[in-house]
Amino acid sequence: MLPCSVVEATEAQQLFLQLAIAEAVAGVQARDGGPFGAVIVQGGRVIARGRNRVTSRPDATAHAEIEAIRQACTALGTHSLAGCELYASCEPCPMCLAATHWARIERVYHAATRWDAAAAGFDDARFHAELAGAAASPSVELVHVAFAGAGAPFEVWAQTEGRTPY
Repeated sequence: MLPCSVVEATEAQQLFLQLAIAEAVAGVQARDGGPFGAVIVQGGRVIARGRNRVTSRPDATAHAEIEAIRQACTALGTHSLAGCELYASCEPCPMCLAATHWARIERVYHAATRWDAAAAGFDDARFHAELAGAAASPSVELVHVAFAGAGAPFEVWAQTEGRTPY
């Protein structure tokens, strides 16, 4: 489990969390997917919004945070959201938390917890346990197949002039 601090929300944080919650509620009312919403803020301004659209797309990765990250990257024209903050209606699942790392988002604020989500039928405890190495057995078998040429994409990448670093 990642360390999570609990703080009294500032007025701005409350506003952004209320916007994320409003996205979640609107998504449920529109039957887009689960009850999750997110906004991404840069310099005190909302630059992207997302809501869970897993069932309406259908796309297992269409979580609110992922949707907001995609929209923010498009809006800013970059894959790096350094300097941005994510406000989520609920604590991000492991996939969404990993996406925030890849996007270089510096801080995530959330309203509800993973336990609140579990009580509503959205239990990702097994995923958290697997990633922490605490699961009795993995739910997905990960198999490395030694294959000649498997490293070719990385060799080409390393030799490509002007590549954009991650």
